[in-house]
Formats: sequence, C-alpha cells, structure tokens
Amino acid sequence: MKNVKYGKCVRCGKTYDAVPDLTNCECGGILEIVYDYEYIKTVLTKEKLAARENRSMWRYRELLPVEEDTPDTPLRVGWSPLYEEPRLAEMLGIRKLWVKDDGQNPTASLKDRASAMAVAKALEAGAKTIACSSTGNAASSLAGNAAAAGLKTYIFVPERAPKGKVAQLMIFGANVISVKGNYEETFKMSAAAIDKYGWYNRNAAINPYLSEGKKTVALEIAEQLNWEMPDYLAISVGDGCTIAGVWKGLKDLYAIGFIDKLPRLISGQSTGCCPLNRAIQTGEDWYPMEENTLADSIAVGVPRNADKALMAIRESNGIAVNVTDEEILAAQRLLGKTCGVFGEPAGVTGAAALKKACELGLIEKDATVVSVVTGNGLKDVANAIAAAGEPLHIEPDLDVMVKGFAERGVTVE
Repeated sequence: MKNVKYGKCVRCGKTYDAVPDLTNCECGGILEIVYDYEYIKTVLTKEKLAARENRSMWRYRELLPVEEDTPDTPLRVGWSPLYEEPRLAEMLGIRKLWVKDDGQNPTASLKDRASAMAVAKALEAGAKTIACSSTGNAASSLAGNAAAAGLKTYIFVPERAPKGKVAQLMIFGANVISVKGNYEETFKMSAAAIDKYGWYNRNAAINPYLSEGKKTVALEIAEQLNWEMPDYLAISVGDGCTIAGVWKGLKDLYAIGFIDKLPRLISGQSTGCCPLNRAIQTGEDWYPMEENTLADSIAVGVPRNADKALMAIRESNGIAVNVTDEEILAAQRLLGKTCGVFGEPAGVTGAAALKKACELGLIEKDATVVSVVTGNGLKDVANAIAAAGEPLHIEPDLDVMVKGFAERGVTVE
C-alpha cells in the first residue's frame, strides 16, 4: 500500500508492518494506521473526488488502508444522507444543525463501515471465516457484509442483545453464540475462540483497520458540507472505536489540506454506563462500570478502545456529556417528530448529549453542529414503543376515536 506507512502503537510507539491480519501491539496497546500524507496529496484532490460516481465509503480509497487491487465490498456502505435541520436547531438555540443518518447503511448502522473494511482485509489475508463479539450492531453488520462476500462468520453476543439484531444475524446465516453474561464475558469468549481456531478478528479494538472504516463517516460529512467544518460533532460512545475513528478521519483531512479547522467532539454516553466520559470529567484513569442502560449498543462497561477514544476527546477539546435513559428515549421522539429520522437508543445518544449540552449552556448560541445517528430504530422496536407510547386501540367508531384522542389531549381537526 503506497499510501500507508505502518501501524503504530498509541501507547509505546512501536511500529509494525501494515499486514492484513494486524492486531494489537505486544505491549497490549492499540495500533493506529499511519499514512504517507505527502504521497496522498499527489494522488487525491477535491476536484478528482467530486468527479467520482462511486457513492460509497470506497470513494475515499486513497485515505483507506487497502491494496489497489482489492475490490470494493459487495454491499453499498456509506454515503448516508446529511440533513440540515433548521427547526431543531432553533429549538436547541444554535445557529445550524445537520443530522447524519447512518442508520441507512445496508444493515442499518454505522458499524457497516467497519465490517466492510474487515471483509476487505480478510480477503487480502486469504481468510475464509471472520468472527467478533458485539452488543448487536457490529454483529449484524459483519454477518451481512460477510455473507455478501461469501465468507463464514462466528458471532458472539450477550443474551441481552435485542431480538431485531439477533434476527438479522440468523437471516444472514451467521453462526450465532448467545452468551449468558455481559459484554465483557462475551468479548473474552470470542477472543478465546478466535485464538483457538485462527479466524479473522473483526473486534474493533483489536483490529486497527476497523477504525479506518468508521472514519469514512467523517470524510463524508466534510465532503457533504463542501469542506466547511462545523464547530461541534456529536456522537454516541461505547467501546470508543467510533469516536476515535471520526477523529482520525478529521485529522487525515486536515493533514492533506482538505479542511482548515477541526470540530470539537461531543461524546454522548449513558449515565448507567459511562466509563470514558467519567474519565474525561474527573481527569482520572477510566475504570470498569456496570452496563445499566437500555442503549445496548453502547452498553460497554470495559471499553477496549479507551486510549484512542480519550485521546480523541481531549485532542479536540471535546465535551463529555452523560444522559439518562429517559433523556435518550426523549431524543428518539425529538428526532422522529422534528427530522423524520428514526434512531435506536444508542444511535441517538449523541443527539441527547447535544440537547443536554445546549441546555447546560456548554454550546454557544452561534454554533454549528453535526449530530450522527449511528443506528436505525427498527433495531430495537421494544424501546421505540417505550419512547413513543402505544397507538390508540379502539373499536371501528369515529366518535370513540375522537374521545380517545381527547383523553390524550389531542384535538382531531
């Protein structure tokens, strides 16, 4: 790969050749892919990018760690819509707001970006089988992207994983192991199995290439905004891989001169599981927490990508905001009613954090913000009903309908 120099440990600085099956440093630290920006400047321009018809994450190949002859993966991942939302911006008291709906990816989450990268690198490595542990979205994204590429999958999920996500796994033909335990126990079991059977490792905090897939959401936002970056970018945080990937993508663009400013990150976590935000807020080292939140995709009590995530928040002079489950459900309703965007609880936690930050006066009134919705609400229908309430159940009688709505404070007109 002419555009890639090596993988570098974010903890000890040791470098490694960027082979397809690259994992963690021998010190236990996570690796970061280091690019040759001077070379990339010679082969990629804004004009060249604008002329491309490819509307997927693979339009940014010069900024991705894949071989030139590696084919695009079969499913169309990326280029999700970015909506400007003036009504919601006014409600929040900020100048401009855009909502990036990454729930429109093939398996309905941002995790498709990482899984597409995993499939590409597994094919480069000559692997036939990919495995991972997941609270749900990484699992279903891997199963779908691997199935389209003809690869076998073994996927470990905690038994609390929502049925919608498990249903996706089964439909995609994955070998699914539902572990009677939390995410940490599930992760350890997947690691042991991957070690024993030599499967390609899709676990995002082990495989450094996956953040490179996730960073494409930031590349898209920049291009969709015509390279005029917002003041803030809000996103939900669990393991830390996504926010680390977003920051990496922004720094890549800055390094090649495509953007001239870096937004501040808003890290949204649930009060019931916020080890990374707590570390930012207290200035202390992070330590494990229980996973007490209905936002299952970010219910990670032992974040595996803490080093990169904390570095991203701090380098960006970011804001760590914790929100309750009730505030997360309220954000689901708010995005649905004002934007027509249906996000799952974990997918809208960044938006909930943005709303709270505005209420606390942490965001200035003339600020511009992008909020990323990381997963579709159909992933978790039970909590969507909990957020929105039940429909009006009546006999087929208009008078009964009017009375029923009146009891809810709704005037039929």
